[in-house]
Amino acid sequence: MKYILMMNCPKTGYDTFGAWPKKDIQAHIAFMHGLNKGFRESGVFVSAEGLADPKQAKVVRAGKDGAPVTDGVFPEAKEYLAGYWIVDVESPEQAYALAARASAAPGPGGAPMNMPIEVRQVMSGPPDELL
Repeated sequence: MKYILMMNCPKTGYDTFGAWPKKDIQAHIAFMHGLNKGFRESGVFVSAEGLADPKQAKVVRAGKDGAPVTDGVFPEAKEYLAGYWIVDVESPEQAYALAARASAAPGPGGAPMNMPIEVRQVMSGPPDELL
């Protein structure tokens, strides 16, 4: 079963990350690289991506003629999607355990951040109730 592990970051995280001491930023990034390596070596890794600062995002809708219409920068929110992993595991509990590992990424001073990681199954087709 494939699951997406979505790392949510509070707005304050994006606003303050660049102000962390350089060694803390390096430790956080090294943790994420090590986490991805561990996922690959255990055979559960499908993909992972970190996302750019939400200030770079645009909300896009189709206009009446189907052309894209953008709506400024990303709307204000308390949390933003910072990145994600897609893993292929045998059970939801395995996905939860991987999410807990990701949640413990170090923050300032090396303390675990305990970031919220949303875990959702990746659907391989339309849900059965829609068929």
